[in-house]
Amino acid sequence: MDKLRRLSVQWVRYEILVHFPEDGRMLPVSVRPTDTMKDLRVHLVKLGVTSWKKYFFYNGVQLGEHETIKSVNIKDGSVILLVSNARKHMVPCLGNSSRTLGQETGV
Repeated sequence: MDKLRRLSVQWVRYEILVHFPEDGRMLPVSVRPTDTMKDLRVHLVKLGVTSWKKYFFYNGVQLGEHETIKSVNIKDGSVILLVSNARKHMVPCLGNSSRTLGQETGV
């Protein structure tokens, strides 16, 4: 049963939105829970969106290139920010995280 559950994850797709605050656009993207932020970046490039020197944020936390959609709890219908200047978008996090946008702690 566990093997079946792991195989079904490959077929699950989430429809998320990538928000570009610089120009106010929101782009719908279909991702798998096992996709990394790097995979998402490649997908955006295929759609004609440059993501070079831009940063992904979700729930006030900057996402690393190798974090998966599942590991950062992104769900169907979620909105991810893609910003070019992380410091410009520094705001306190909501929730239990001790990090803020553009700033990581050693905790």
